[in-house]
Amino acid sequence: MSAKSLSIGELASETGASLRSIRHYDDNDLLCSVRAENGYRVFPAAAISQVRQIQRLIATGFSLAEIRQFPDCMRMVEGATACPETTELQRSRLAAIEQQITELEQRRARLRQMLEEGQQTE
Repeated sequence: MSAKSLSIGELASETGASLRSIRHYDDNDLLCSVRAENGYRVFPAAAISQVRQIQRLIATGFSLAEIRQFPDCMRMVEGATACPETTELQRSRLAAIEQQITELEQRRARLRQMLEEGQQTE
């Protein structure tokens, strides 16, 4: 293995991702590994920033299928926040999250009201 290549364990150690997650990203064509002579996956050093960016995108609510559709300007660059091709999708995701928050706040208000009404009848 060359100095520019990482084993899956080294990649996991560098990124904090589990071995299972890295395999999953690789199997979903979000990473590019090759097989070493021993049959193990080997990743280029650039995979460190790719895994970190994938984790960041997942944390904002995007699925692996959605991430796979993102252009390289989002998937390959750690810390990339937007590129013209993804801005509308990001805005759409934000609107969906805001709608979920509104719905949850309404549910919370109804539940609080039910509890208050229940306490008044005791």
